[in-house]
Amino acid sequence: MSILIWYVSVINFLTWMIYGVDKWRAKSGKWRIPERTLLLLALAGGSLGALAAMLMFRHKTRKPKFVISVPVMFVAHCVIIALLYLKIRG
Repeated sequence: MSILIWYVSVINFLTWMIYGVDKWRAKSGKWRIPERTLLLLALAGGSLGALAAMLMFRHKTRKPKFVISVPVMFVAHCVIIALLYLKIRG
């Protein structure tokens, strides 16, 4: 279980940082991180970090594919983690 906690923590922090970098790049007119990369990070377990970044940085909040998919991924991740926890606990 500790590996799962470590993985979820790292992927969420990384996702949050990358969303923040993309927002900064958007404001600066620089090269952007592809939307596909942002969504894949959220799908890989970083949905909480993506959701937090969307709210904190007001980033991708007008894009329906983010506004819908990131919260759905977050709920799915919560369910998966709860099921894994219950299975481990017996």
